[in-house]
Amino acid sequence: MKISLFGYGKTTRAIAKRFGPSTFFDDKVTVPQRDREGNLLLPTSLFDESRSDLEIPSPGFPPNHPLIKKAKNLISEYDLFLSDYGRKLTKNLKPDTQNQTPPTRPPYTIWISGTNGKTTTTGMVTHLLERRGAVSGGNIGTPLAEMDHKAPIWVLETSSFTLHYTRYAKPDLYLLLPVTPDHLEWHGGEERYLSDKLMPLGRMREGEAVLLPRALADTPSDGYKIAYEGPDSLADYFGIDIQKVRFEGAFLLDALLALGVSRILFDEVDYDAINSFEIEPHRQQPLKDSKGRVWIDDSKATNIDAALQALVPHAGKRVLLILGGDDKGVDPTPLMRGLKEYDVKIFAIGSNAKKLCETAEEHSIEHIFCGDLERAVKLIDKEHTRDSVALLSPAAASLDQFDSYVQRGEIFKKAISSF
Repeated sequence: MKISLFGYGKTTRAIAKRFGPSTFFDDKVTVPQRDREGNLLLPTSLFDESRSDLEIPSPGFPPNHPLIKKAKNLISEYDLFLSDYGRKLTKNLKPDTQNQTPPTRPPYTIWISGTNGKTTTTGMVTHLLERRGAVSGGNIGTPLAEMDHKAPIWVLETSSFTLHYTRYAKPDLYLLLPVTPDHLEWHGGEERYLSDKLMPLGRMREGEAVLLPRALADTPSDGYKIAYEGPDSLADYFGIDIQKVRFEGAFLLDALLALGVSRILFDEVDYDAINSFEIEPHRQQPLKDSKGRVWIDDSKATNIDAALQALVPHAGKRVLLILGGDDKGVDPTPLMRGLKEYDVKIFAIGSNAKKLCETAEEHSIEHIFCGDLERAVKLIDKEHTRDSVALLSPAAASLDQFDSYVQRGEIFKKAISSF
């Protein structure tokens, strides 16, 4: 069987490592060459669909790419490892190491998707189920090819990119967090983005379950649907004492979904375990400078809904808000409508800074064009007090000015460390 791997990325390299030297097609490759593992790297122009039996793309590979359009046998890494179709294919592919041989019984899979909170919820679910042998992977860093194939439970942060390319695989339990517009340029619009998020429901069967927002509860599925509106509805459904959970805001919803999974699978609610979970850096992380002023690093807020959620705990306070970056084609109007509910001043940075200022002007929201993060911090310093909150919650991706949201958050921290 001739497998073609699209994109020389982490996911595809893991597949090649697991099954032996493979053929990659990548835009950055200009002449045929081999890497240290013996993989053949070719320019995308050399792909011949008639000589390929199977094509697997890196998850973020855009659907409008010529390789995707030419592919005749395209599947995702989820299909390869988590579907009957994929398991039949892998019988013909000999793993490099004996300990990677898949067990007879596949793992129980929990897929976690949505627009915001995927990483935190995945971490919380894994934290609660770790003593049951659960391991996590997918979008949070570990490709499926590198996961422990003998672990009984896989908790997978699942991106809309992966869902777009998944044709056969389905979860045993699907957690869908609230869905708001994101990655619209990649998907080709809000409707297609939502459709990809909901696609697993059509493949689910009796005995499988999905937790999803009540607004999406009419989506057809043979799986058992548990619809929720917010933390209170989840607490009521699963019999959880919300007062015993230490998290607030968006993190409370994440925690209750994780506890709901534990209730579904093992009929238990472990408050001590969930309360011992630590939130990852750069997500609503409070900091104080030497003057006692509060700065909040929410660099991971890469879309509108995440930024608005970050404002909720600060209602009634003066908020000095750093916004901007690569907005991925999303209209900022809904963001400005949400900001009207708060006492906020925008400090606009990034490639969409001008658009943010223009839209803020239309909605009579106080704003200033800063351009870059360091200048925004310096300007905020001039008017920040102990009674106000300085919040980096960009509502945009970071790659226009930074290597990642992590670098953006670290630069923010460094900039305020001198105060």
